Amino acid sequence: MIKKVGLALGAGGAKGLAHIGVLQVLNQNNIKIDYVAGASMGAIVGAAFAAGADMDFLAKLAMSLNQTHIFDVTMPRIGLLKGDKAQEIIKLITHNKTFSELDVPLAVVATDIETGKRVTFQEGDLTLAVRASMSVPGIFNPIRFNNMLLVDGAVVGRLPVDVLKEMGAEFIIAVDVKSWPSGRHEVNNIYEIIMQSIDILENEACKTNLNLADIIITPDVTGISVADFRRARECIEAGRKAAENKIEEIITALQETA
Repeated sequence: MIKKVGLALGAGGAKGLAHIGVLQVLNQNNIKIDYVAGASMGAIVGAAFAAGADMDFLAKLAMSLNQTHIFDVTMPRIGLLKGDKAQEIIKLITHNKTFSELDVPLAVVATDIETGKRVTFQEGDLTLAVRASMSVPGIFNPIRFNNMLLVDGAVVGRLPVDVLKEMGAEFIIAVDVKSWPSGRHEVNNIYEIIMQSIDILENEACKTNLNLADIIITPDVTGISVADFRRARECIEAGRKAAENKIEEIITALQETA
């Protein structure tokens, strides 16, 4: 019996563009993905994939973008950036679909900052869900929805492997772009400070979640800033290389379960 395959795509800012390279390799090797779950950048790439976006097109788009296409500064009250530009990009790459219109079942993870609880979207407005999931606290304005104030899903878990279990996945591939480097990890701006603070707080909890995955792909994106979208090509190539290193293991494991 062929097992249902789930793909978990983790948070990571610009580093999360490595997910595109991973998906390119999975597609090229005809690995059928039955469920996708993502947080933050993982939600963005996961939503594009679930909506049927071509990963080669997405790679070209990512390499053509810079911070001015994504970041729209506002008067800081609850966030430095409005997020309207990012929201328009989400609409573009998902063809403005709803969850019910997706090719692959998708779960998008956000955090209700007022209760500290995880919020998992699997129906309704896809753009709203992804925009909420990528709302790094203090950077992007949070999203007010159904009496909740929603921020980045990475706050409660950067890699939603357990969500895939709940969806029915029997074989899980997890892509983690945040393996913690040894030694010092230099930060240079407020975005990096906030993102690294979230990483430190969440790192131990993520290890438990990773144990639920059958295959873990860890693109080598050390030395690349979470805010440096100019290095998209390097991130995507790191994702491709990491997936290629695991593809035989994935194929063999899936053949054994057939």
